Amino acid sequence: MKKKRDKTNQSNTLLMIGSIYSSLTKAEKKVADVVVANPEEAVMATVTDLAEQSGVGETSVIRFCRKLGFRGYHEFKLSIAQHVANVPVISTAVIDDTDDHRTIAQKITMKNEIMLKNSLDLINTADLTRAVDTMLEASKIYVYGVGSSGITALDLHYRLMRIGMNVEVHRDAHIIAMSAALVKPGEAVFGISTSGSTRDLVDAVKEAKENGANVICLTSHMRSPITNYADTVLLIPSKETPLEGGALSTKIAQIHILDILCTILMLRKDTATDAIERTAKSVADKLY
Repeated sequence: MKKKRDKTNQSNTLLMIGSIYSSLTKAEKKVADVVVANPEEAVMATVTDLAEQSGVGETSVIRFCRKLGFRGYHEFKLSIAQHVANVPVISTAVIDDTDDHRTIAQKITMKNEIMLKNSLDLINTADLTRAVDTMLEASKIYVYGVGSSGITALDLHYRLMRIGMNVEVHRDAHIIAMSAALVKPGEAVFGISTSGSTRDLVDAVKEAKENGANVICLTSHMRSPITNYADTVLLIPSKETPLEGGALSTKIAQIHILDILCTILMLRKDTATDAIERTAKSVADKLY
């Protein structure tokens, strides 16, 4: 059964709205748009006020709050109030063809800094701990990713191998499908998908779950199809449009979370230091 995200550890409700936005109804999206556009006013608004500003009924506002994991509107407002002073400042600066190279570098740097900050805000400590425990207890870890996420999968495989984890990575859709069909209870599958909707990955994760694997997924969308089969969900922010698939800013967020995950694994795994030393020595003579 899919685990419900612990709202008490939810560090930024505004970012969570972005992570579930694609799964909201048309009416709920209207509420989300109003809240994100002006969270300060949302804190002061009654449920009737917010419904009128959004052009929807009060029941749509309540359903919106419950989809975020809150019991009601008051609890939702308290969460917004706690974080409204620290709302991430999203850069609207668009790179223009008249920008000089220095300005372009500054704008991209600002965008990536915001992405890292938002990644930190989305970390749920309970989910992170569960992911670490799952990986340490697994007899073997399979890392799956296709397209751009397949490149991230290779990075995770490399980090896990260096600390002595029993890990295997696959990026080809057919190989992933065959691998998932052979996964056994006691093994773990780590699926990486920004959209969480890539059929080649979702179908394989579903099969692995049915075979008894413990599933971890890294995605930008809390209510995407892949999360239906995940025991643990690790979230990253993403503002990719259909024409921006594989954006490097998203890649930076993925790598940042995996760096945190692997660092914790290294600290908790007794044989990690020995594995790091042995792998380092194995390639020492490859350098001039």
